[in-house]
Amino acid sequence: MQNVMIVGAGKGGTELLKILHETEIFTVAAVIDVNRDAPGMVLARQLDIPVFSDWRPHLTSKIDIVVEVTGKEDVFNEIREKRSKETVVIPGSVAFIITKLINEKKDLIQQLQHESDLRDLIFNSTNDGMIVIDVDSRIVLYNKSAEKMVGVKKEDALGVPIQNVIPDSGLPRILTTKKSEVNKEQVLQNGLKIITTRIPMIDSQGKLYGAFAVFKNITEVVHLAEEITNLKEVQTMLEAIILSSDEAISVVDEQGKGILINPAYTRLTGLSKEQVIGQPATADISEGESMHLKVLQTRKPIRGTKMKVGPGKKEVVVNVAPIIVDGKLKGSVGVIHDMSEIQALTNELNKAKQIIRSLEAKYTFDDIIGQSEEMQIAIEQAKLAARTPITILLRGESGTGKELFAHAIHNDSNRKFNKFVRVNCAAISESLLESELFGYEEGAFSGAKRGGKKGLFEEAHNGSIFLDEIGELSLNTQAKLLRVLQEHEIIRVGGTKPIPINVRVIAATNLNLEKGMADGRFREDLYYRLNRMPIHIPPLHQRKQDIPLLCERLLQKINQEYGRNIENVSEAALDKLMEYNWPGNVRELENVLGRAVIFMKFHEKVLKASHIPTLGNKETTAFHSGINGESAGQKNKKLIDLLDQYEKMVVLERLEKCNGNKTACAKSLGISIRNLYYKLEKWELE
Repeated sequence: MQNVMIVGAGKGGTELLKILHETEIFTVAAVIDVNRDAPGMVLARQLDIPVFSDWRPHLTSKIDIVVEVTGKEDVFNEIREKRSKETVVIPGSVAFIITKLINEKKDLIQQLQHESDLRDLIFNSTNDGMIVIDVDSRIVLYNKSAEKMVGVKKEDALGVPIQNVIPDSGLPRILTTKKSEVNKEQVLQNGLKIITTRIPMIDSQGKLYGAFAVFKNITEVVHLAEEITNLKEVQTMLEAIILSSDEAISVVDEQGKGILINPAYTRLTGLSKEQVIGQPATADISEGESMHLKVLQTRKPIRGTKMKVGPGKKEVVVNVAPIIVDGKLKGSVGVIHDMSEIQALTNELNKAKQIIRSLEAKYTFDDIIGQSEEMQIAIEQAKLAARTPITILLRGESGTGKELFAHAIHNDSNRKFNKFVRVNCAAISESLLESELFGYEEGAFSGAKRGGKKGLFEEAHNGSIFLDEIGELSLNTQAKLLRVLQEHEIIRVGGTKPIPINVRVIAATNLNLEKGMADGRFREDLYYRLNRMPIHIPPLHQRKQDIPLLCERLLQKINQEYGRNIENVSEAALDKLMEYNWPGNVRELENVLGRAVIFMKFHEKVLKASHIPTLGNKETTAFHSGINGESAGQKNKKLIDLLDQYEKMVVLERLEKCNGNKTACAKSLGISIRNLYYKLEKWELE
């Protein structure tokens, strides 16, 4: 091996170092440069090659070749003068040319290797057998598929005459005739039948340099023919299914022209095959754009688009999807639905949902939150009452959960698999309430349905009926309700025939029925019928120890409604909630928590005291401090004036919360709308 010293470690010296280091006939003895950080010096140190800043001490007789790549003529001349006779000095320009030629050679070798690898990849990845022979009939190319079909290994076939591998091969004949032979059947020695095509290989000057054969296992061709037959059968079956479907279907090709419709399509749109097949996809549209063309443009399905089709401008909803085979768009298929049918079905579904919602009890005793002694007593009484057929009266302030108790009582009784009908007596006008509760006969009044109508008591037969706000019933309706409780029968409005019913009555009120009896607004006999099993549901201010549990359950509900993830309530926030007296009870607590969550930042997980809005108002605080502290303004007022002042303040506050809605305000205060108007007139606020 010859020792080489490189003088100059710039770009040229670095490239030269890389080339010489990779050869086996040269050894780089040293790299010289005055700049120790030159790229060639850095690379030499990485390759454990000695580096120096001065070439003179190292130019000995052991150096066979010096390559000067500094580009400085005086350095080159000095090296020539001081070298030994056996040392060859090569200037940088010559070294540059050598480097360039070597790099070009490497690039050509890599390019040839890449093309060779690519050819081999293609040659060996095909399922067809391929054999190439030269002019001496020797095999020069032989792929894996040929190896598999012929049964001779590649290493045993290359360089061997074709007759030794396939004795009856027709390739030698191609060398003589120089003519192609296409799709010729042949039987190999192992009994395998193939179809082969043989082609002469002739260059641009007309010189023959070999022959090429490509062949396929004939059994695969047979299978392909069978697959084509199967595909035709599948196509026939699909067409039969489409034509027999009750869904209106249309199919277009990749150009957007109709190729198939079924009879249901013709019935729906009124268009015949002649009007659609071969026509643009817009031919059937009377209003709207073609979804077929849109799908063909985007290659994405479209669902639920409304439009009008056909000469009758039929309202329809269409679903269209692209037909893609092996990644290629072949057309699109559309399914068309009659809008009128969908609307009718939707109306029926909504009616069914409304009936189900009104006839089912959603809650059980497990849904009632409360570990306080007062609440546990109410729950135990309700469970006891649920197991008997007795009439139940739920009493408690607005927002305490009377309806929740009614649901739970029904679901804990032997009537739980029958209907549960809810009636808010305050929400239905007096003129309609009687006919809604007891039904009516045909012709009972103007606008009555033909054949009459069942009342809610009849709907609830064998089940339960929940009469909320029972204190709002008129005296006339109270008399009819008393008959139901005593005789277990009803008489429809306009009717004379009693109809027997078996219904558990669960009533609820937030009014003082005893005061109502004293005022002549509530029947005493009905009161004693309803009050056989009274259950008092405690207000929230009497069971504040339940507030943490209520907050936990209410936050779960609020999280679902608002799409939030509030995990808990801080101690300071609970303290703030516990200090308030909650005149609106659990309903007010839910409202306060909901408002607090709305104003929380989305990433916040803990509800803090700062999130809770101000509970009560300044007027309330001033009123209480005036009573407790006997301020000068309150000291000399009579009790009736103080009560009237407080009542006015509460009504105005509640009216403001209800955004001026007097009906909602009266309901939240537990008084009739007539009573609310009376108070507003008294205070000259109306």
